[in-house]
Amino acid sequence: MLTTYHRAITTQALGGFFSPLALESIILANLRQDHWLYGQIGHPEYHFDQNAFLEGLAYIESNRMIFRSRLEAGQNALALQALGRLTHAAQDFYAHSNYVTLWLGRFLPGSPPPPAEIDALDETLLKHPDLRSGKIYWPLEPFSWIPGLGRIVIPLLPRDSHAWMNLDSPARGPGFAYAFAAAVKRTLYEYQQTETGLPSSLVSILSMDDHSLFPALPC
Repeated sequence: MLTTYHRAITTQALGGFFSPLALESIILANLRQDHWLYGQIGHPEYHFDQNAFLEGLAYIESNRMIFRSRLEAGQNALALQALGRLTHAAQDFYAHSNYVTLWLGRFLPGSPPPPAEIDALDETLLKHPDLRSGKIYWPLEPFSWIPGLGRIVIPLLPRDSHAWMNLDSPARGPGFAYAFAAAVKRTLYEYQQTETGLPSSLVSILSMDDHSLFPALPC
């Protein structure tokens, strides 16, 4: 998804659990996953691209473990960065796959439920044989991300490309609202899974707006 929507999703899902300072640390790490050099090349698991579903889930789980271990070690900033990386991947699953399309396909054309009703963790769909995510076709695909060039480049790409399949913004059609709503639900779910079992004394630190608790570190 575009930066604006990653920020909005993360804020909506987690704003009630973290101080503004801690939340901003999470968001910055989330957004860095889309950095051209560090996040876009060679890391489909960051975004659930290329049908990298197992790899994406493993990436989420590895960052969950990093969050817990860093928090227990008092390394709060590093813990929040892991949570930011985790949330980015979880959110992109809905924007970069056909999960929303499969869910909407259960309803009569023209009469889908409102976006807020989407089930973000439908086991049938998560294991559906037709579940797919967009592929990045190098070297042409990146040119589709450049404003103005997309209209020329996208028609040249296969229909299973990221350029055709993504729900990264409202410009991609009505499915975006469902991807957004699902991403909010999944972000909350992943955080709840991540903090479950941790001592309340550790978790409560994350709601404190104290700069000494979150020393500035590069994302």
